[in-house]
Amino acid sequence: MENRVSRLSIRNIKFLENGPYSMELAPGECCGLNGASGVGKSQFLRAIADVIAHGGECMLEGVSSLEFTPQKWRSAVALIPAESFWWFDDVEPHFAAVSLGDSYLSDLLSRLGFGPDVMNWQISRLSTGERQRLSLVRTLIRQPQVLLLDEPTSGLDQKMAGVVEEIVTELCIQKTCSCLWVSHDQEQLKRIATRCFTLERTEIVEMML
Repeated sequence: MENRVSRLSIRNIKFLENGPYSMELAPGECCGLNGASGVGKSQFLRAIADVIAHGGECMLEGVSSLEFTPQKWRSAVALIPAESFWWFDDVEPHFAAVSLGDSYLSDLLSRLGFGPDVMNWQISRLSTGERQRLSLVRTLIRQPQVLLLDEPTSGLDQKMAGVVEEIVTELCIQKTCSCLWVSHDQEQLKRIATRCFTLERTEIVEMML
C-alpha cells in the first residue's frame, strides 16, 4: 500500500495461537474480511478493539492504543459484534449520551425501519435483526473513526441489509469512518469493500475481489 495514509494500523496482532496479523486501513476505506468458520475472525476484531488479551499493537492515526483509555479507544475504534450486548431493560437508556431529538439519530432510526416509539420498547421484545439495527445506530451516533463489523446483516432481510450497506458506504465515502467488515457473503464483500482479506491461523492474505 504505497503512499497510503493510515487511519488504523494493525501491527503483529497475536491472540491465542493465531497470528501475527498486520494490515492498514486508510481513511474512508472499507475492507472485507472472510475466512473459515472458527478460524478466529471475531476474536481478531475483539483483539483490535482491545477487549481480549493480545500481543502486537494497534494505532489510530499514528497514536498507539496504549495512549488511550480503554473506553476512549473502544469509542473511537468501535466493535459491533454479531450478537449485541444490552445492559438495561428498555431501549432508551442505551441512548442516554445523545439527545433524542437529534436529527442524525432520527434519520438513522427512520432509515433502519424504526419510529420514535422504539425508545419505549423493551429489549426482550426485540428480534435478532432489530437488535442488530439498533446496535448499529447506538454505535454510529457516537461517531467512531473506525467500525469493526462482525456479520452485521446476518439477521436482516435483503432490503434492510442493503440499507445497512448504504449507510456504512456513505460514511466511508465522506471519510468520516473506516471499516473492517466480516462477512461470509462474497457478493456482499464485493459490494461494500475496496479490498478484501482472508484470515488464516497464522496470516492474513489479501485476495482478489
